[in-house]
Order: sequence, then structure tokens, then C-alpha cells
Amino acid sequence: MSLTRRTMLTGAAVAALASQLGARVALAQGSKTIKFAFPQDFTKIYTFVTSEYSQGQRDYISLINGRGGIGGYMIEPDVSDHANDQPRAIEAYERAKAQGAVLIDPLSTPVARALVPRALEDKINLITAFSGRSDAADGTAFPYVLPMSPNYWTQAGLLIDFFKQQDGGSLQGKTICFVHIDTPFGKEPLPILEKLAAKEGFKLQAFPYTPPGNDQSAIWPQVRRARPDWTMFWGAAVGQTVALTEAVRNGLDMNRVSSSVWLSESDMQVVGADQTVGVIKVEPCASGRDPKIIQDILKEVVGAGKGAGPEDKVGTSYYNYGVMLAALMLEGVRRAVEIAPNGPVTGEWLNAGLTSIKEFTAEGMIPPTTITPEDHQGGGRARIARWDGARFVPATDWFSANQDVVWEEVRKYSEEFKKTGK
Repeated sequence: MSLTRRTMLTGAAVAALASQLGARVALAQGSKTIKFAFPQDFTKIYTFVTSEYSQGQRDYISLINGRGGIGGYMIEPDVSDHANDQPRAIEAYERAKAQGAVLIDPLSTPVARALVPRALEDKINLITAFSGRSDAADGTAFPYVLPMSPNYWTQAGLLIDFFKQQDGGSLQGKTICFVHIDTPFGKEPLPILEKLAAKEGFKLQAFPYTPPGNDQSAIWPQVRRARPDWTMFWGAAVGQTVALTEAVRNGLDMNRVSSSVWLSESDMQVVGADQTVGVIKVEPCASGRDPKIIQDILKEVVGAGKGAGPEDKVGTSYYNYGVMLAALMLEGVRRAVEIAPNGPVTGEWLNAGLTSIKEFTAEGMIPPTTITPEDHQGGGRARIARWDGARFVPATDWFSANQDVVWEEVRKYSEEFKKTGK
């Protein structure tokens, strides 16, 4: 992956980040603080998203801290690099626990899975947005694991429903190709897709590719020969740009090619902004700079010289994902403060706030989201967005779909977890 495509944390950048955080924490001294831990992968696997996502998180926290915090509390973020290494991530988790962190967001599926038992035992809120276990939507099995976003089963269900509506309300006899990285993440949507194929009457053809996905040349001619009515490609980082490049090369109709949330403006530029016009993806929050929250960040944080990263990244898809999750986290803090203004600030205290979020929209940036002790996904709403050559434009309003099928799968696996811990 070219370093010009993404901002990565070099040693100098890590030092600069530490300096920024030190200044921010100093400003919080004398106030009541709530510690969040953000050990994430800045240097190994998830570099395609982490820098922008983290930048969005930190800028939103700076926005709220700059306004005096929440109910007298300031948010103290601790950002570090676990490099997608589980022992290193566990060390970061234990350090955060010792320092009193009540929330941790590792932004990594293998790391999140490794931390689940610890978070449940320690009652520390583990955020697994767009990662981790899809069955963590079931709060009765995972009380301290919170996706707070449409899981991969939901994303697949949303895309199938969109295909159906585009094809006049029926997928009977249609062919849908699913091109995916051959990892647990890549294979995760398959049970949902298989159930929906049986229910809706379409033919599903799956094409796995070897990670990380640099070479997919043998896969896409097979996809072309299958003459798909719709194609879903499911990967991350270089796998996504290679998949899209091969789809273009093999003459697939871009208006019928789709992705999960893991597709960004940078990806489209790499493949060719004009060549990819029409490609669709699941969008969990508004992208771009139009949302009021993004405008406020530009004015009050970036404009004041307190931004956490390059200004040109503000408003990108992954930056806005970070803002989305930070907004949900801090809404949980607001609710916790309402429930128990004087704390004590513990994981249980914050969990009560997080699981009482109701119809929260982050001033219109995200779909109305309700987190309950039973539903940690938040309702499963998102929208479909289509690339117009310059940006992703909404093709639908916020909606949910096929949640009966999704929750059947959620409960199947969460019940197994309750019995076995696996």
C-alpha cells in the first residue's frame, strides 16, 4: 500500500500524537475526567482506516471538551498502537484497566474477539463498531460488548433488500456473486446470504480470494462468466481496490457492484473516480462536510489549530465513522450523567448510559439509534450510497431490512456463546 494513499503514524507522528494528547490532558486537570482507551492498529493491517477514524474520534472529543465537557466531566482519550498484535493489545488493555479506563475501542476484529472475555469479566465497555463478533448485538449474552453500528450480517441484509427494490420487488431467478477475502471477516455474511437466497429465490455464487487480496485476476473472469445481476465484494484495504479494479477490467456494470462499509473516497481515486461511477456501498453515517457536527469541528477544533490530523481528511468516510462512534460514546456519557450525576465513574456506570441511548441522531449525521440492554447494534439502520465520481451520494433514506433473519443468526451464535464462552 502506497504511503501517499493513507496517513500512517510514523515514529515522529506517534511522538506528535503523544504531545497533542499531553496538552489535551493538561487542559482537563482540575476537572472530573472519564478515561477512554483507543489502542488501535496504526502500523500493520488496519492502516487503511485507523488514522482517519482516530482523527475523527479525537476531533469530536476535542469539540466537546472545548465546550466544557459533559456535566462537569472531561473525556481523557488514551491513544496507542497495538499493531493488530494480540499480546500487545492485551497489554494495552490491562494498562488501560489499571489507569481506570471505562471504555476501550480497539478497531480490530481479532483483537476485539481476544478481549471479549476480559471486558465481560472486568465490566469495561468494549466498542466493536464495524468489527468483532456480529452476535455481540445480543446484549443479554455480551453486556459489555457494544457494536453500536450495523454489523456485517445487517449490512448484507441491507444490500440484498436494496437489490430487491431496484429489481421491482423480486430477486427470483437472479444471480448474485459474492467476492470475498478468505478470512472469518470475509466469510461472515455467507450464512445470511444463504438464508436470503433460499427465501428470495436468487442464486448465490461465492468467490473467495487469498488474503490480503493483491491478486484476484483468476477470480473476476469467473464472476464475469457467471453473468451476475448483482455483485458484492467484501474485503478491506488493498483487497477492495484490487476487487474494484478487476470489476472494471472485466466489464461489470458499476451500477450493480456493491460493498460493505469498507469503501472510501481514497479507494475510488486509486481505481479511478470516473471509472467507478455508480458503485454502491453501505453508509452508516453521512459522509462529507455538510453535517452540522463536521462544520462545528472545522470551526471550533480545526480552525482553532487543535485538529488531530490533516484538514483534508475531515469529512472523509472513515473520518466521519470515527466522529459517529465518538458521538455515540459521549451520548452514553451524557445519559450516564443524567442517571447518576455523581457517578462513581465505572464501567457499569457508563454501561447504564450507553444502553439507554434513544433515537440519537448526532444532529442528523447518523440514523436514529437506540441502544438497549438487549440490542447493542442500535436498530440496524443505515443507508445505501452511490459514487457519483466525486463523492458518495445517498441512494436511499435510513432504513433497516431483514432483521428477522439477522437476529435469528445473532441468537443462534449468542446462545452458543452463553453455553460455551466461544
